[in-house]
Amino acid sequence: MFAAERRQLILEMVRANGAVSLRELARVVQTSEVTVRRDVRALEAEGLLDRRHGGAVLPGGFTRESGFPQKSHLATAEKTAIADLAAGLVGEGEAVVVGAGTTTQELARRLARVPGLTVVTNSLLVAQALAHANRVEVVMTGGTLRGSNYALVGSGAEQSLQGLRVSRAFLSGTGLTAERGLSTSNMLSASVDRALVQAAAEVVVLADHTKLGSDTMFQTVPTELITRLVTDEPPAHDERSATELQALADQGVEITVAGPESECSDEQLAAQGRRPRRDMPLPGQRRTQPGGHGGPTPLGPQLRSAASLAEGTAARVADMRRR
Repeated sequence: MFAAERRQLILEMVRANGAVSLRELARVVQTSEVTVRRDVRALEAEGLLDRRHGGAVLPGGFTRESGFPQKSHLATAEKTAIADLAAGLVGEGEAVVVGAGTTTQELARRLARVPGLTVVTNSLLVAQALAHANRVEVVMTGGTLRGSNYALVGSGAEQSLQGLRVSRAFLSGTGLTAERGLSTSNMLSASVDRALVQAAAEVVVLADHTKLGSDTMFQTVPTELITRLVTDEPPAHDERSATELQALADQGVEITVAGPESECSDEQLAAQGRRPRRDMPLPGQRRTQPGGHGGPTPLGPQLRSAASLAEGTAARVADMRRR
């Protein structure tokens, strides 16, 4: 593919989706991320798009929300890994709320195997994923259907959540920054997400690295209310995403990172000569136990340590400052 053809395809993807990662662009145009990064710089110089945190976005600042068909094909491997780790946080007999989104839909498919679980959701897709799970009870909110993401929104959805109390809320969004927390570009969706947060003792945000550092119009969860972020490991060259992760950790958010090790069991890691990984806090993180009793949260063997990410981040930041 010639450079002009590549750049036209890149531009079409960004216009269709609002934001696309370099990793995804490289996969679609079948070239290296180094080449894609050069193409993105050229398109930015022409004012056709903006570079942003390991990817490209529409020019003009805030990232807009993509439609469901576009979002469902973006960062699919990352969403799968994130959903696998997040499902390990849910135990038998719990009650949780799950918000709308393609990543939370992936989570719902895995929650179908948890016996005695109760899931409250405003998402038709989440409910559909759990519809045939015999041991899972699904409770749907009321509200008005928002067709772009198959979610129930409005006063009916918010009122149905009043007086509800569950152990955890699992939410996704359009952008996540340490300064503003989780955000979305739709006012009605943001309002329902805030009601979901009020119903939960803990808030778990599911966001792949392309959303780190992106800011959108309506704040849904301020950083101080986010208990944990489950994300994927940013590419090695993505300095800003790694820095954003460190900033979130410094504000007390627990970080769980899905990487190659998260797909291996402890026995497989040992056979490869690697030590089993556990989820550990980055510097400044708070740790809470479900139920609010304090102390370390008991986590399964699937959860990967973020300590190596912290070391790498510190080194990258120091290198940037020297430059």
